[in-house]
Amino acid sequence: MRAEIKKGSSIKEIMTDERCMIAEIANDPDDEQVSIARARVRPGIATAWHRVRGTMERYLIVAGQGRAEVEGLEPADVTVGDVVRIPAQCAQRIINTGKTDLIFYCVCSPRFRQENYETLE
Repeated sequence: MRAEIKKGSSIKEIMTDERCMIAEIANDPDDEQVSIARARVRPGIATAWHRVRGTMERYLIVAGQGRAEVEGLEPADVTVGDVVRIPAQCAQRIINTGKTDLIFYCVCSPRFRQENYETLE
């Protein structure tokens, strides 16, 4: 890994098949241990049921409110400051139950790789 400061203004959001906007903040082969993305889910939207093989995820909620559904847990309401920990291979989705965008950071270890993503819908 090399030292770097990545400016937030250079990060672009893209709409995904998962029904949310994703901004890849840090996901680099030079830093295999972790990746960071920001997700934005519009009001009333549920992300697609999915799982990620070989990658643990943590969602840090920074705006809005929602309901996290993670295999092995009862569905739970989440809001600013909450962290959702998702082991590798767990089916999951999150639903925006509020009136404003639900925004969270997704920290993955090892880093997220698209080929490990599996849609369950």
